[in-house]
Amino acid sequence: MSREAWIVLLVIAGIVLLATLVGVVVLAVRVVRTHRLLTSLGASGKLALYGALLYTIFPIDLLPDPIYLDDMGILAGTLFYLSRLVQKHRAAARQLPGQPYAPPGTGHDRRPVP
Repeated sequence: MSREAWIVLLVIAGIVLLATLVGVVVLAVRVVRTHRLLTSLGASGKLALYGALLYTIFPIDLLPDPIYLDDMGILAGTLFYLSRLVQKHRAAARQLPGQPYAPPGTGHDRRPVP
């Protein structure tokens, strides 16, 4: 392979590495911002949050550290789980006392049409 091909290959690898690193940082910031909502959600949300952050900064991963795809997957999954937990908590807080819990999206949160 020529020298120019190696340079192009290294530049492309650097761009991919930089893009995945930026993705990890963005996901980590979103997870930390979601932490503000976790004050009343219980231990499972906090365990998911701290577990994901520890996995992200811990040097031993499923894939080597220059490849951040596993970190991005863990952070994205945690963000999805935490957002679902927050939605359930908000739906439970909106219902009136004494009513059975109805999961969001079942149509029980709408008023009937007269």
